[in-house]
Amino acid sequence: MRGEAPEVTESALTGTAVAAGDEAQRGRDLARMKRTATGFLVAATVVFVVARVLEADHGWLGYVRATAEAAMVGALADWFAVTALFRYPLGLRIPHTAIIPNRKDDIGRGLGTFVQQNFLTREVVAEKLSGTPIAVRLGGWLARPANAARVGEQLATVVRTAVEALRDDEVQDAIETAIARKVRATPAAPLLSRGLDIAIADGRHQELFGVALRKVGETLEANRDALRRRLGMESPWWVPETLDDRVFAKLFEGVQRLLADVAADPHHELRAHFDERVQTLAADLKTSPAMRVRAEELKEELLGHPSVRAWSGGVWADLKQALLDRTADPSSELRRRIEAGVVGFGERLRDDPSLQRKVDDWITSAAVEMVEQSRGEIGDLIATTVERWDPDESTRRIELQVGRDLQFIRINGTIVGGLAGLVIHTVSQLLL
Repeated sequence: MRGEAPEVTESALTGTAVAAGDEAQRGRDLARMKRTATGFLVAATVVFVVARVLEADHGWLGYVRATAEAAMVGALADWFAVTALFRYPLGLRIPHTAIIPNRKDDIGRGLGTFVQQNFLTREVVAEKLSGTPIAVRLGGWLARPANAARVGEQLATVVRTAVEALRDDEVQDAIETAIARKVRATPAAPLLSRGLDIAIADGRHQELFGVALRKVGETLEANRDALRRRLGMESPWWVPETLDDRVFAKLFEGVQRLLADVAADPHHELRAHFDERVQTLAADLKTSPAMRVRAEELKEELLGHPSVRAWSGGVWADLKQALLDRTADPSSELRRRIEAGVVGFGERLRDDPSLQRKVDDWITSAAVEMVEQSRGEIGDLIATTVERWDPDESTRRIELQVGRDLQFIRINGTIVGGLAGLVIHTVSQLLL
């Protein structure tokens, strides 16, 4: 409903909380390392001041003073180098400082090019995939009934989505056109002739004739009163009604007896006449051009009949509803067959080395081709994504990721600088 808050899952909340907590912890770690590195600089400064003041009275403090002095220089130099990566030192716009925010776009393009040239290559992808038994793992996963059920559910969802996305009128027109094209491409006369030959050989035409006779008799009986009234309407007015009744009874009973006799007697002369007419029709359909033309005309009339067009239009409606019902029902035969097929394929893929090689080769080839075709787009995606980042926010996030380790450079610079100062002062004392 409008106005309702969007649903937030527990996993999403947990993931957001973990990410926020991790960022906060990184911020605390970075601040602590900055204080530690600054503490080394402050300690070196204090030592330098004390040693410089007392150096006149204690000559050996010259070594301490030189060490502390060089340590201060090293600490300040490395502080400047680390700070210049992320911002202007002391707010002074010194050239080639605040490198990350000022050159963010160049860094993004360079990163995209680096990934494209060193990771998204045919050799790297092929080497990585060639040592990974993808087919075996996939087969084992698909062979589990629970996983097969998940795959079946996803396939059913895909089928439902595809079916619902289709426009009914377009599909119905396509089905109707396909049926009509197929029927028109099939000559009617030879097909009918072949059907009659089969029916004659098996005696099916006589069975059909007998059924038709019985149906005619039942129809006449069901409409006896209507036929009697029709006779009364056609009879002259001066003929007595009793005479009409007797005439109608005689005619009606005679027709019914004839129909019953023909239907019951397989050797009746009317059956022989019917058999002869059917054989003649079958022969004419094979040889008579006029019969072939008439058969094609009847076929076109049948295709154009409204009931036939309504039937062809209803084919898609019935098929669509059946697909929707069966894909939505987890217990349907279609879903069970899909899941059984997935399990069977998984078992074969898990146990058949030749199939595994084919699938692995196919996956490797497809992945390599995809990488070859998309490596430029992926590099551009990295570059454009970095370009959209806010300079200050991206600088802050990068500093949270690597800033703590960079503070060790300041600490190491303080220590190394001090040791270098001690060595230089010692050497100078020995040479003088």
